[in-house]
Amino acid sequence: MDHQNLIAIDTHTHAEVSCWNPFDNYGEEYDRAADKYFKSGRRPTIQESIDYYRERKIGLVMFMVDAESNMGRRRIPNEEIAEAAQKNSDIMIAFASIDPHKGKMGAREARRLIEEHGVKGFKFHPTVQGYHPYDKMAWPIYEVIAEYALPAVFHTGHSGIGSGMRCGGGLRLEYSNPMHLDDVAIDFPDMQIVMAHPSFPWQDEALSVATHKPNVWIDLSGWSPKYFPKQLVQYANTLLKDRVLFASDYPLITPDRWLKDFEDAGFKPEVIPGILKGNAVRLLKLDQ
Repeated sequence: MDHQNLIAIDTHTHAEVSCWNPFDNYGEEYDRAADKYFKSGRRPTIQESIDYYRERKIGLVMFMVDAESNMGRRRIPNEEIAEAAQKNSDIMIAFASIDPHKGKMGAREARRLIEEHGVKGFKFHPTVQGYHPYDKMAWPIYEVIAEYALPAVFHTGHSGIGSGMRCGGGLRLEYSNPMHLDDVAIDFPDMQIVMAHPSFPWQDEALSVATHKPNVWIDLSGWSPKYFPKQLVQYANTLLKDRVLFASDYPLITPDRWLKDFEDAGFKPEVIPGILKGNAVRLLKLDQ
């Protein structure tokens, strides 16, 4: 990534539409509920997202969420995202997602994606994937990530996916309590753990884990900054200023909206460059 010519790096964007696989309408009701929750509409292709970010001179980290075992929905190929990143390496980095239920087969896939496709990190969503992050079934995949000293993003807190559906779509919020990552941070100190989103209703737990474990970071995706809890802004301005990351959750929240609201959210001028880009440069080892 040519980060020196970028104004910011968005560390949390989603691939929503595959151009390799035919459209899978199984579980589409989750998309419609999420659109209503986030007040969003059309979902872009991977290339449309890249073009959007290039126009704004913002780098992006992109991934999908593999929840095939729990949701029964075909995933977007990790290779499709990786290929797009290789073709647009000046502005884009690919993370992969592997369903933790795939165990050792998932670990084999993780290694292949790193070695053959240049994947630079991984994404997990405990609520959608239906597992506790500390469940040992995920250890084989974590071990590969740690071996290569790559970051892993974990959804934390409330889930817009399933919100408003009957029984919340059967998705359990408790899986995404950030305190569940404490065990993971202990057992995998060489894996940089990014807790995605303000972790409502467990914001204090997230701040505690991140303050206590130096390999834990927080990304600010999924919420407009004007709604951030005051303690999150306080820690981002002080103890955690070097481990807080600009992230939007695009396309559900756009960087245009996020950056506009960020201006008035109470962040100190001296921490803003790190949040918008500098911290991501270190996490992603872009200067190495």
